[in-house]
Amino acid sequence: MTDRLSELLQTRDWILTDGATGTNLFNMGLSAGDAPEFWNVDQPQKIAQLYKGSIDAGSDLFLTNTFGGNASRLKLHNGQSRVRELNRAGAEIGRELADKAGRTVIVAGSMGPTGEIMQPMGPLSYESAVEMFHEQAEGLKEGGVDVLWVETISAAEEYKAAGEAAKLAGMPWCGTMSFDTAGRTMMGLTSQGMSELVEKLDPAPIAYGANCGVGASDLLRTVLGFVAQGSERPIIAKGNAGIPKYHDGHIHYDGTPELMADYAALARDCGATIIGGCCGTTPAHLVKMREALETRPRGPRPSLDQITAALGGFSSASDGTGDDGDAPTRTRRRRRG
Repeated sequence: MTDRLSELLQTRDWILTDGATGTNLFNMGLSAGDAPEFWNVDQPQKIAQLYKGSIDAGSDLFLTNTFGGNASRLKLHNGQSRVRELNRAGAEIGRELADKAGRTVIVAGSMGPTGEIMQPMGPLSYESAVEMFHEQAEGLKEGGVDVLWVETISAAEEYKAAGEAAKLAGMPWCGTMSFDTAGRTMMGLTSQGMSELVEKLDPAPIAYGANCGVGASDLLRTVLGFVAQGSERPIIAKGNAGIPKYHDGHIHYDGTPELMADYAALARDCGATIIGGCCGTTPAHLVKMREALETRPRGPRPSLDQITAALGGFSSASDGTGDDGDAPTRTRRRRRG
């Protein structure tokens, strides 16, 4: 029996996901340092507003407000005993809205990193990571998500543990990593390394890719790295809306809706199938991204120069694979006309 996401992928050559969770919740009044997952129970109308914003903007898939919903992260807020409750609640709100959308909308259960370092470099054992992710996965399953969505992972073992948890829960999954240090994850994995890892997993994710990181141009360079490995598996691109700037005590992202529209079309042309935004991406960005994907003709795979001309320079000269040492960096940022 196939899952809803796989069925949708068989009929579409691109799928638009959602934007940021934290950025949009901060705009609704969430305070820095608070656990967003508590709002699934305490402020359900605002979480419904978050999800509806993505649906109304044209998203085919949105993530639940459960990114930090594992026991390790919730323990920071004395919420470790509420894992299943908070994940189930976040999923139930999404399920209700998706079922009312009048079209196919996928509810993806967000599962972020534990926040701990895996052994042998840190204290977190593989078994403990599997247990934490499994507990979260069961809550999301009870709430009615279509697929588990593992995101912003840095370590190969933690990614693998999340995949095993999905298997224990009997759920399909997708998984992205964050590449933010010279084209590598915080734990040193390259796009090539992730592609090789994914093909060894059982079960492998339905789709894999990159989210967050530094900027949209860097993320697309990573997508090109995935494509170069030749996998037939759908690739996910979920880039930040530009670069973060600190202004008046708050972090703001400088990516306009028009820039994110360019990014979405370029992501598709780079080879990504599931395309969305991460930090700083609002419904206004998503509307323009959807419009670009629907109206702009598919083009040839862009060069690194074409990516930087549209989205700005890379944060580092290399993506870690050694093939792009002459790529323009942000010190030579190209201005849009």
